[in-house]
Amino acid sequence: MTDTTSPKAAVKKDSGGETLAIKRVIEGNTAKLLYATGIICSLFHLWVNTIGILPEIQRNAVHYSFMLFIGFLQYPLLKRHARATLPIDYFLAILSFATGLYLVFFEDALHMRNEVPIMADLIAAGLAIVLLMEITRRTTGLLIPCLAAIFLFYGLGGGQYLDGLWHFPGVTIQRMLYRMYFAPDGIFGTIATISSTFVFLFVLFASFLIKSGAGEFIIKLAMASMGRTIGGPAKMAVFASGFMGSVSGSAVANTVGTGSITIPMMKKTGFPSKFAGGVEAAASTGGQLMPPIMGAGAFIMSQWTQIPYLTIVGVAFIPAIMYFVSVAFFVHLRAKKLGIKPIPKEDIPQMGEVLKEGWNFFIPIGALMGLLMYGFTPTFAACGGIGAIVVSSWLNPKTRMSGKDILDALAAGGRNMVTTGVILLCSGIVVGVVLMVGMGIKFSMLITMIAGNSLMLTIVMVAVASLALGMGLPVTASYIVLAVLAAPAMQMLGTSLIAAHMLIFWYSQDANVTPPVCLAAYSASGISGSKPLETGVESWKIAKGLYIIPILFCYTPILFEGPLWQVVETMITATAGLFCFAVFFEGFNTYALNIVQRLLYAATAVLLLWPDMKLHAAGTVLLVVMVLRERSIFRKQAFEMV
Repeated sequence: MTDTTSPKAAVKKDSGGETLAIKRVIEGNTAKLLYATGIICSLFHLWVNTIGILPEIQRNAVHYSFMLFIGFLQYPLLKRHARATLPIDYFLAILSFATGLYLVFFEDALHMRNEVPIMADLIAAGLAIVLLMEITRRTTGLLIPCLAAIFLFYGLGGGQYLDGLWHFPGVTIQRMLYRMYFAPDGIFGTIATISSTFVFLFVLFASFLIKSGAGEFIIKLAMASMGRTIGGPAKMAVFASGFMGSVSGSAVANTVGTGSITIPMMKKTGFPSKFAGGVEAAASTGGQLMPPIMGAGAFIMSQWTQIPYLTIVGVAFIPAIMYFVSVAFFVHLRAKKLGIKPIPKEDIPQMGEVLKEGWNFFIPIGALMGLLMYGFTPTFAACGGIGAIVVSSWLNPKTRMSGKDILDALAAGGRNMVTTGVILLCSGIVVGVVLMVGMGIKFSMLITMIAGNSLMLTIVMVAVASLALGMGLPVTASYIVLAVLAAPAMQMLGTSLIAAHMLIFWYSQDANVTPPVCLAAYSASGISGSKPLETGVESWKIAKGLYIIPILFCYTPILFEGPLWQVVETMITATAGLFCFAVFFEGFNTYALNIVQRLLYAATAVLLLWPDMKLHAAGTVLLVVMVLRERSIFRKQAFEMV
């Protein structure tokens, strides 16, 4: 195999990964090989998740082989010498493929020996771990493989040097290799199952949807819906990012994808650069909270908790809508504050024309939701949705997918899964060690010792931990680590299973918009031309709902854990409370507010968000009084000016 890439064009930025990893620009035979491998990889996953029969651990081992083979060819050993290291990467790609298939061919022999591994088994297991940690380093940086190495060291005997709660005598290296490679709680265990089933198929679903032209349709639909309102371009970014982020599963990819259109439009209409970038980052982060296709963490949540994915999607819908509404509050208030006018009518596409061009894109989403609601598994629903995309595209001449388009979507699905796939596989090392040494119970006991019986203090600790982890870990990895360690502690304090996991899932997103490391905001700053840290501060402010709404999961019935009327009452008052917080931070409603008025709005927000109906009533009265007074003063001033 030869690669005709020029040395100067050997690397490029990957806009679709959470860590902006460096990809090799590939041409020639290597490009053809990757294209074919991506197609075969996608077809294998479609087959094994529909009519194919293969033991779970063997399916996950083949999944490992495909992810690492594609990964080693896509991500070079040395960024500045990508062409020179291509032969090494070919060797590692082939070795990793063989390492995964070793389990498929020799697992039965291990069982015949009563689970006693031979030297070849141990070598294959060791190679599998080392190769996985190396490709994870290339795709996401050093933190995840270092974290896996620390956990391995702890389990192999490092824990014997610790006293008290964290003391662990350690296991032999043979035992560790067996648990990581052949056991159902290692790299081919539960997390790998999630990666090779739900996550892969929904990444493939997104690949087909985008290839069919759905991305452009979503942008036009957002323009037609929001373009005539105050602050239309920014609201359009919120609208589009809610849909696109749900499909892409990556806040950074969503920021770069929709932001390249929405950020220039926001700046053109008068929004400051840092605010435009902050809006896009905040909205894109919320995309992974929006059903029906939430981030990979939602599938992990379903698998671990045994709560049906449809139930998770159902209870997540109202909080997700509230989050996007809270972002829209900031947009509306800032637009009024700056006196920004709606987009000129001639620049806005007609809703009828937009729907006429892309009405068929609603069919696969409807098919997906229909299959889920009818009781089919998410894997079957995703496969049905992929078929619906192809069939529905043929109903519209402008979106019709050709055979080449289908092959391109299959190839892209396999390649796009690599970063997420290796993160999940490497996370299996951490989870395996945690389960083996009982670290989850120890961490829960530690939280209980520090926080006592205070649920709020526990939530604060989880939020701080998620922020610290999120500075180096992608969202999915951050959720996995926190779910294993912190969810049991929250349940011990009376939080329901779904509320604990949903809170951790939401807080695992916060590093995208919280300085000092906020990848989505920094990506947006590159498009808006603003200073990264200033954009990060704006996104942190605009994304306030990301920090406030999860608290409601634990103290209110917002996740449908109570009577419907209480859910509705909580939703209305909490949304009003989020509006008051937006007014407090912006210092503007009908007109610019003084410090006393802003503090009154902050107090009103607390009353409306606090889980007490009497306080809700008091907050509602106070809000109505303040709004009516402001409007009366504004009208009086306007009359005097006339």
